Amino acid sequence: MRKTETNLIHMGEEHNQTKAVVTPIYQTSTYFADEDLDQYITAATTPKHPEFYHRHGNPTNSQVAAIVANLEKTEDALVLATGMAAISTAILAIVKAGDHIVAQNAHYSGATLFLKDFLSEYGVTVTHVDQTDNNAFAQAIQENTKLIYIETPSNPNLDITDLEYVGKLGKERGIITMVDNTFSSPINQIPAEFGVDVIVHSATKYLGGHSDLTAGIVCGSKEYITKVWRRSITLGASLSPFDSWLLLRGLKTLSLRVNQINANALALAKWLEQNSAIKKVAYTGLESHPQHALAAKQMKGHTGMLCIEVAGTDESQEFKNAQTILSNLKIFANAASLGGVESLVVHPASMWGAHHSSTQKKVSGITRGMLRISVGIEHIDDIIADWEQAISHI
Repeated sequence: MRKTETNLIHMGEEHNQTKAVVTPIYQTSTYFADEDLDQYITAATTPKHPEFYHRHGNPTNSQVAAIVANLEKTEDALVLATGMAAISTAILAIVKAGDHIVAQNAHYSGATLFLKDFLSEYGVTVTHVDQTDNNAFAQAIQENTKLIYIETPSNPNLDITDLEYVGKLGKERGIITMVDNTFSSPINQIPAEFGVDVIVHSATKYLGGHSDLTAGIVCGSKEYITKVWRRSITLGASLSPFDSWLLLRGLKTLSLRVNQINANALALAKWLEQNSAIKKVAYTGLESHPQHALAAKQMKGHTGMLCIEVAGTDESQEFKNAQTILSNLKIFANAASLGGVESLVVHPASMWGAHHSSTQKKVSGITRGMLRISVGIEHIDDIIADWEQAISHI
């Protein structure tokens, strides 16, 4: 059996029908009919057919899907235009009016808005629980529960959900389980190994890896992915040919990038933990993380995501100090998104201020002195030096 690094480059090559070493960009919206009408009818009615109409499929999309399905150890995958397109379409392929979802308190802000605001307008109810409490998931299940939706590690506070417990609970109760695996990437964590049914990604992040595209991916059984594809045909969130090609390019170096990012993030987390200007460092690779043992059990690596709380005499001072650090960092850009080759940092309370009420931020664990860090592949000496000089301005 070939290794991951080999599959990232060569998986799905059957979808490249040319002699080009690099898969071409199929910059076309439609494909002409063969003289054999039956073959054209087959193309028009086959899920994800790569050569009928772009909204249905694309040869490059098919190759990307084959690579990521192989990574996530699922039967199939579907590529969509954004991470939120993947999340929303995957969920809408499962629930309808009158159904119930169990979710976490801490989720990516876009997912939180979809779960709390959008779905409620269409008759779907959602119960949010503390993801660190296994029993809370079981207690929240109702007769009409159709989905348990989780995210681990969570964005932005790096809490861990017990994948094995949730996977088993879903199987015992006949409920579909779904996880957002964006923060980890399949290099670091494979939820299917713990019994989780569906995996979603914002491929904009680690899978693409270069901050130059938006994309989303849903992974699951062939039967389920066909349902998601049919829903996507109606919703129309197809990935553009060029972004698909960029994603295919990015996947080739995924393992190399993530392994370097893992090493950098652990070194930075250890350095920050020893700095008196930092009150708290949340990183799953640190023994100080309250769920470090669980993270080590289900994660092969600990990602490039850190969440810190800056020290101060009170909340106002913590906020001021966090802003001082943010404005003085040189290598770390103050920009949304994560998982790229370049290091980024954001202030979650400000970035999500318009999306979350003060109560929602409190429940999600978002404080005014919090900074979310996405570590890149720069040299670790330069990364630490950048934080050292930024902190010196406090």
